[in-house]
Amino acid sequence: MIRNSLQTLIERVGPTWGPLTSQVVAGCCRHLEDLVNAPATEEWLAALHRDAPEYKELYRDPAHGFLLLAHAEYAGLYRPPHDHGRGWVIYAVQQGEIEMGTYVRGTGPDGTVQLVKRDATLVRPGQLKVFLPGDIHDTRCISGPALLYRFTDRDLKKEEKEERRVTRYVERDGAWTERAAA
Repeated sequence: MIRNSLQTLIERVGPTWGPLTSQVVAGCCRHLEDLVNAPATEEWLAALHRDAPEYKELYRDPAHGFLLLAHAEYAGLYRPPHDHGRGWVIYAVQQGEIEMGTYVRGTGPDGTVQLVKRDATLVRPGQLKVFLPGDIHDTRCISGPALLYRFTDRDLKKEEKEERRVTRYVERDGAWTERAAA
């Protein structure tokens, strides 16, 4: 039976899975590099290019809980600074270019949380970017349509509903600060 790159990733990540370590992250990155460089002629990937879904779950591991998502993004789409709480994520760009900025939490003159932008990286097709628990980042689609994969160690939508473990930031008076509690 001929396997496509998505099936191969699914088969290879499970056996190497475990608690967060450098080895687990490196292994996941190796498998995602193969996926992100897969030929667009693979049926599942051709469908992603054709349908350009804003959000599509490609795989959810029933034993370990990790997810692989696909996102199609248009040029100019901006996702403000956020973290992934206790979770970690690997972004992999298949098509287009995504700028990913990183931030550190600081304190403004009035004692409120204010983010300080550390840097920005342009992630191109075939490249990956890892964010570990607590890392704060934003994304902006520079050239689109872009297709990117988001590999997460857990269901972040579920995390967000539980005690606001995922933190999102808003811009106030030119500074990024924590969103007010709902």
